[in-house]
Amino acid sequence: MIPESFIQDLLARVDVVDVVGRYVQLRKGGANLLGLCPFHKEKTPSFTVSPTKQFYHCFGCGAHGSAITFLIEHTGASFPEAVRTLAASAGMTVPETPRSPQQRQRDRQRKQEISRHEQILESARQHYLANLKATPRAIEYLKSRGLSGEIAARFGLGWSGDDRRGLTAVFPNYEDPMLVECGLVIEAEDGRRYDRFRERIMFPIRNARGKLIGFGGRIIGKGEPKYLNSPETPLFSKGRELYGLWESRAAVRREGCVLVVEGYMDVVGLAQHGVENAVATLGTATTQEHVQKLLRASNKVVFSYDGDQAGMRAAWRALQACLPLMRDDVSVRFLFLPSEHDPDSYIQAFGDKAFRAALDEAVSLSRFMLEELARRHRLDEAEGRAACVHEALPLLASLPQNAYRLQVEREFAQLVLLTPEELAGLLRSASSGHSGPASTNSRHVAVREPASETVRVDIPEIGSVPEPPPFEGAAWEQPRRASKPAARTRHSVTPLAKQLLRLLIAHPQLVDGLGDQQLEILERSPHLKLVRDLIALAAASGARHAGALLQAAEPGSDLEQVLSGLGPQVLAEEDLPDPQAEWNDALRRIELEMIKAEQTALVEAGLKEAAQQQRYQQLNRRRILLETGGSRKVL
Repeated sequence: MIPESFIQDLLARVDVVDVVGRYVQLRKGGANLLGLCPFHKEKTPSFTVSPTKQFYHCFGCGAHGSAITFLIEHTGASFPEAVRTLAASAGMTVPETPRSPQQRQRDRQRKQEISRHEQILESARQHYLANLKATPRAIEYLKSRGLSGEIAARFGLGWSGDDRRGLTAVFPNYEDPMLVECGLVIEAEDGRRYDRFRERIMFPIRNARGKLIGFGGRIIGKGEPKYLNSPETPLFSKGRELYGLWESRAAVRREGCVLVVEGYMDVVGLAQHGVENAVATLGTATTQEHVQKLLRASNKVVFSYDGDQAGMRAAWRALQACLPLMRDDVSVRFLFLPSEHDPDSYIQAFGDKAFRAALDEAVSLSRFMLEELARRHRLDEAEGRAACVHEALPLLASLPQNAYRLQVEREFAQLVLLTPEELAGLLRSASSGHSGPASTNSRHVAVREPASETVRVDIPEIGSVPEPPPFEGAAWEQPRRASKPAARTRHSVTPLAKQLLRLLIAHPQLVDGLGDQQLEILERSPHLKLVRDLIALAAASGARHAGALLQAAEPGSDLEQVLSGLGPQVLAEEDLPDPQAEWNDALRRIELEMIKAEQTALVEAGLKEAAQQQRYQQLNRRRILLETGGSRKVL
């Protein structure tokens, strides 16, 4: 484990501009630098990098973070790999948390096993590739599917061969247990061994970092199953991986969209016709881990399925996996092809222009969900509408609390002849009755208007940058726990508290000048919990710029949401000439508000006791000092 102190020291030494500049052409744009976003397709630069705040943000797709985050998201590196890469460029050595001899030995063994696993898979890949070149039958099959040699080479297609023990030509020690662990060989109950893949076109499967982790095989003759994957191994899990994600990464960024299909041949066939941004699930239903990977690749996802019953079932499962991860800046759509076609056959029959035209007509997730719910129930009678509501409530409850959910709820309420308020009441009742899944992808703010009416607005998600309207007495909610429906703690966030948060994000070094008097004011105010938490984070981590603060925040925490929401706004602001003076002035105004509130409470109590009268006079003297710019003194 890499110590947090080293990570903060590393971020203080590297320059996010240098790191990003290796991959993105940047130009000066005021205090920041601008460029075309590497995470989505755009013609006008919306990608901003701040040298002073050491933070990047795309105002188009919402990508944001520190130098470490950029390497992870852009190159597919793991967190330790990104840290080591940056450390090497800065001439630093990454320290590791002391580990016991047994732990170190296990780590060495694990690394050796993974390395050997990868070597075995690579040897098998080379074998399959050589087999294809020497097998006219397999080559003719690929030609019959409209594939060129160039596309076959790009995806590394191979041929397994017909021999039950063909891999003995590669691995003389065919009894090696690693061959079974890698999924290349099957061991029967009687101890006999044979190759898992025979008479199949072989598709190497790579992870998001381009590492070979397994294979898929497509049979070209008679036999079942038509598609066969590697089994679950230490490197490969079909519920987490997507075929073609590595190969399509550039096209996904170029197209600004990722297309999800059902088979390897669909991915390769689409690429043959110039549609290169497709990926495929590996013979399993779409999972939330799949969706997370897809949304990291692009904020626009299109699922393509056959229009038959099997396709509709697969689409519905994908929809359910997507719901908890829907954000306001995300678009998920569904393309249903005629039942006699899959994407590969459709594009071969009608061409890429027709396929792209069909993509443009893909239905939104919300439309698909509402139309499917309506199809399942009789909405011309009360019983049918009630049954529809019963089925829809868990789906709606799984959506994060954001503007998208409000829009879907209103459309559904109209569908079943309910008011939005009536539907919201049913959702509250349903959520209090069970501990269903909850999402922390967004936070709500309860806004107190002068008329005492409570309205709800959303804190900006990642990528949402418009300035929120002024509000008072607001509250960011704590994350909800999926394990229990306990009431959440709400932390008030006044405009002054928001100002302090923005100052701290832009200038974390302000924590170094905090004295006991200011800390006391911060502690006494009930509306500054998040400010105190941010101060504690900056002090504990040593973060001294916005990017480092975001890197130090716990994923999914309130502070990460605050940094993600306010960070882009801070990034777009000019640096203040005297942030310390702004900080002091904000605290002065906070103290004045506290004094006025306490004086009002004393007056309402009647000032009947001498102690109350003395306290009121004391507060009044302090108030005059603050209003006239007098010296600070703790009450």
